[in-house]
Amino acid sequence: MEPDIKKRLQHRLSILEGQIRGLKKMVDDEEYCMDIITQSLAAQKALGSVNKLVAENHIKTHIAHMMASGDPAQITAAQDELSKIYELNNRGDQG
Repeated sequence: MEPDIKKRLQHRLSILEGQIRGLKKMVDDEEYCMDIITQSLAAQKALGSVNKLVAENHIKTHIAHMMASGDPAQITAAQDELSKIYELNNRGDQG
């Protein structure tokens, strides 16, 4: 994993960890449902940013290596993985 991306991921995951703890406390304290939903949506957005960073790392490292290999099987596998990343990202937007 690229050091810069790893550092950014660790930071975002720490924020997400706090958001999840906050959500649990809100439920425990039976806070207003709209406030819980707002916090939950913020956590979901944070997860989306985590996914984006992991995908960025994968493309910069593994996909780049596979494409540069010159091996047709590796290039095809890299193309398949890029398609899968795109598909997973779009599936996440639907729901």
